Formats: sequence, structure tokens, C-alpha cells
Amino acid sequence: MSLPVPTRPASTLHHHPKPVGSGNRCEASQQSPREPLSCRRAFSTTRRLKYKTVQEQRARYKSGPFSWKAGALFFASGAALILYFRYEKARMERQRIANAAKGAGKPRVGGAFDLVDQNGTPFSHKDMKEKYALVYFGFTHCPDICPEELDKMARMIDLVAISAPQTMRPVFVTCDPARDTPAVVKTYLQEFHPAMIGLTGTWEQIKAVCKAYRVYFSTPPNVRPGQDYLVDHSIYFYLMDPEGDFVEAIGRQHSAEQAAKIITEHIHDWKGPLDRS
Repeated sequence: MSLPVPTRPASTLHHHPKPVGSGNRCEASQQSPREPLSCRRAFSTTRRLKYKTVQEQRARYKSGPFSWKAGALFFASGAALILYFRYEKARMERQRIANAAKGAGKPRVGGAFDLVDQNGTPFSHKDMKEKYALVYFGFTHCPDICPEELDKMARMIDLVAISAPQTMRPVFVTCDPARDTPAVVKTYLQEFHPAMIGLTGTWEQIKAVCKAYRVYFSTPPNVRPGQDYLVDHSIYFYLMDPEGDFVEAIGRQHSAEQAAKIITEHIHDWKGPLDRS
């Protein structure tokens, strides 16, 4: 007969948990809301240097955050802004000049007229519209001033045609209607430029158009054939816009190149309809 094996009462059984400091700490901390840093996978936060040598790295830090490319971009941007503001300032000045004659109380330059051209065809102020017009007053018997100014006018026509072709009508108005018939004007202008339009008329008509353009007119009326007399006039080119309004007077102090530049800038500033045919 075998003897029974003694057993420990259930009440005396004890569960001994593992010490906190022993075993797998990560397993022991799975119950916690945050994983301890020691259980996370370590990643390197150090940037890999792109420099091959220490000298390259030192040179980079020595130059600082700026480079020659950044400097070149900075100066190029500054130069572009300066040029832009200069252009806008010049454009606003041209606009001020163009609008000065249109203000209230300003004497009007230009106006209605009815004359004939070098071919005997009627030509009025309406025929100057839709393009810019460059108007010069003179006479065919002028010994020196008119030939010089008409040579300059011919040069201006060619220069303007380079950047703004077919946008300007060059007009010559005689101050000596008694001698400057259409045929005489036609022969005279052929010596300067084929694009010039020559205008003449009666003494009353010429006096009226000179008054409208504020041109000094000294030709006496009722001149007899062969009679000698003095003809004096203002020496300006009158620039008129496509609506027939006065823009600017160009004097003898301007060279052909300077005058052409003034004209083309006004043409390029124009926002209204412009005949280019």
C-alpha cells in the first residue's frame, strides 16, 4: 500500500513576478502608452557631408551663405529695377508733355485748314489724322535754314521708319504762297525725301494755318511777280498725334537722331488706333 504524496494547499501558492529590472524590458513595457527610447530603432540624424575633403568644407563655411552666383543675381535684379524705373519716369514725362497742351487754359497748337498738296490735290487737317504727323513751315527760296532742316527731316523719316514704319506723315507747309505753287513745291521736295507732303494755298489760307500753329508769318499780301520781300518764320517741327492734337515741338537744338528718338517713343506710348498702312 502506497502512501499519499503531500500537497501544498492552494492558499499557500504564491506568484513571484519578475523584477522590473530583469528580463526583457521591452516586453515588460508593452502595457505603457509610450515605448521607451531604448526600445526604438535608432536612426542617424547626422547629414552626410557632400564635401570630398576638409578643405572644401572649410572653403564653404568661409564664404558664408553668399556665392558669386547669388551676388550676380542680386546686382542683375537691381540693375533691371533701375532701368525699369528710369523708363517709367521718362514715359511719364513724355505723357506730361503730350498732355500739357490739352489742359484747360493752354493755347491750342494746330487746327482746321484746307490747302492743296504738291500734286494739286486738296489736303486738309483731316488727312493728317490716324497717323502721327511731323509738320514743318518754310519756303522754297530759303537760302540755308530750310534746306538744313529738311535734310534733317529726311533723316528723321528714315530713322523713325526703322522701328515704327508707316506711322508718320512728314508735312511741309510753305510760308510763301505767292512763289511756291504746287509744281514748285513738288520739284523742291524731290531733293529731300519722296515721302514728304508739300502744302500750299492762297495767302489767306496760309496765314490762317500759320496762326493756328502759332507760327510767325511775315509774308506780305498782294505780292507782284518779281517783287523782292522778306519771308520770316518759326523754325520748329510740330509733332501731332493721330487725333490731330499737338504733342511736342522739336527745335534746332535736337539732332536728327535725338528727334527720331523722341518721335518713336511717343509713337510707342500711343494706346489709341494707329494707321500702319
